[in-house]
Amino acid sequence: MMYIAPSILAADYAELGRDVRAVSNADMLHVDIMDGHFVPNLSFGPNVTKAVDRVSDLFLDMHLMIEQPERWFDTYAAAGGDRLVFHVEAVADPRVAARQCREVGVQSGIAIKPATPVEPYLDDLEDFDEVLIMSVEPGFGGQKFMPQVLSKVFALRDRIAQTGAATLIGIDGGIAESTIAQAAQAGVDAFVAGSAVFGAANPAEAVERLRALASEAAR
Repeated sequence: MMYIAPSILAADYAELGRDVRAVSNADMLHVDIMDGHFVPNLSFGPNVTKAVDRVSDLFLDMHLMIEQPERWFDTYAAAGGDRLVFHVEAVADPRVAARQCREVGVQSGIAIKPATPVEPYLDDLEDFDEVLIMSVEPGFGGQKFMPQVLSKVFALRDRIAQTGAATLIGIDGGIAESTIAQAAQAGVDAFVAGSAVFGAANPAEAVERLRALASEAAR
């Protein structure tokens, strides 16, 4: 199955409820949490997360681009997050952090910057519900897709095939109609799309189009 996860970072903040409802046909919502330290930008916090959770029944995939993310696991789980995806670059031991996520009753995931190798984490996939490969530098939307990161997706897909791990492979950054097929062919399961969805005249139709393109490419 191909999962389309619209990123509310690209939504109209003055009409956030409207925009979230407009993509009710998506598979999950991607919520970017930035602290201005781990990445040079600020975005949403727990109150916005709660608001999104109130107006949508979709699974909330929380992308924690923050320092010391473990301090916030309880907060974002209580705010409605269903999976907490933290950066491997921000924690001392991703396996320990993943267990802490599950202890507060949510799924765990790791995110990996473009320059960070994936190999150190291939033997620990059972600890992570998702591995999110960044195909842009994290912190800002609207960047150009970096196809070189797809080598990490190939490595993940090979290891999952070998071990039978249920880990989801996600990709975040520059996903649009022109790039989603190559990501799907590499083995991505979940696609974060911001402006490609919320910048479209009809966001729901954009979700369907992206899903169709990914499914066709994966075949």
